Amino acid sequence: MHLGSPIPLKKARVEIIPLIDVMFFLLAAFMMVTLTMNRLRTLQMDLPSAVAPRSSDKPDIMEIIISREGDLKIAGERIPFSDLTSRVQSKVSINTNYPFYLKPDFQTTHGNVLRVLDTIKAAGGSKISMSIDVSGGDSSQ
Repeated sequence: MHLGSPIPLKKARVEIIPLIDVMFFLLAAFMMVTLTMNRLRTLQMDLPSAVAPRSSDKPDIMEIIISREGDLKIAGERIPFSDLTSRVQSKVSINTNYPFYLKPDFQTTHGNVLRVLDTIKAAGGSKISMSIDVSGGDSSQ
């Protein structure tokens, strides 16, 4: 005959939290050991130092300054908007990749800039760069 005990029978159970702690410790230990096993191989090298440019001459480029009111200047000369197409076509006829550089005033309207861009594109210009002065300086002077 089997008599029951007043003390309840406890089943053995595996605690997983200490097991996770041990696994993280082992992982960290193996990572530290493998990092110290790598040999750091370096090569002594003399890098060139920066030097100033030889000249400040700009390449052959048409710089178009757009004033606040929408007036145009090319090479310091104020031109009417109607002459822009002929000037662009004369440059593009010589070199199809002729670069154009726009410098709009920071307070000019987007319409003025888009009008100049559309004119250059319609005249055959394809390489157009733009500079925007966010400091608030007047680029037309």
